[in-house]
Amino acid sequence: MSWKLKHKVYVLRLGHRPHRDLRITTHVGLVARAFGADGIILEEHVEKNTIQSILEVIENWGGPFEVKATGSPISFIKAWKRENGIVVHLTMYGVNIQSSDVIQRILEENKDILVVVGGKKVPGIVYELADYNVAIGNQPHSEVAALAVFLDRLFRGEELLREFENAKIKVIPSPRGKKVVRV
Repeated sequence: MSWKLKHKVYVLRLGHRPHRDLRITTHVGLVARAFGADGIILEEHVEKNTIQSILEVIENWGGPFEVKATGSPISFIKAWKRENGIVVHLTMYGVNIQSSDVIQRILEENKDILVVVGGKKVPGIVYELADYNVAIGNQPHSEVAALAVFLDRLFRGEELLREFENAKIKVIPSPRGKKVVRV
């Protein structure tokens, strides 16, 4: 498998709390990009500087990666399903990723994937709308960590070798020190 799937993978960040979740939402976007997603959907009340931080990373470190907004995450999920995509909700209450064949089943669907990660209490309807409720362990944990583990399993680690297009900055791997070049 090439690191890239045939279908799109987007992340929907639910439950952003203004002035409280700036860094977490930014990190969800950075992880989504670095671990192979095609884009992130944010609630439209997310602060402009959070969106700008993600856009600056794309500008400097490359893409492609889309940042979109929605006024109604639930409507967005319903529309995604109507357009024949599947919804994967990452929750500690779901089926444990380690003890099931959930990744294989998701890949076999051969459809666009919307990965939903929540910050605060996720509305019950999300659990109902999700085609898969997946747990990265059944203990409290960060949505950032859950997203990283899920995407890494989905892409089987191959996304970590991805070369980003139009990068202005690039890291040269080194066993000691930092080597960064401007391209």
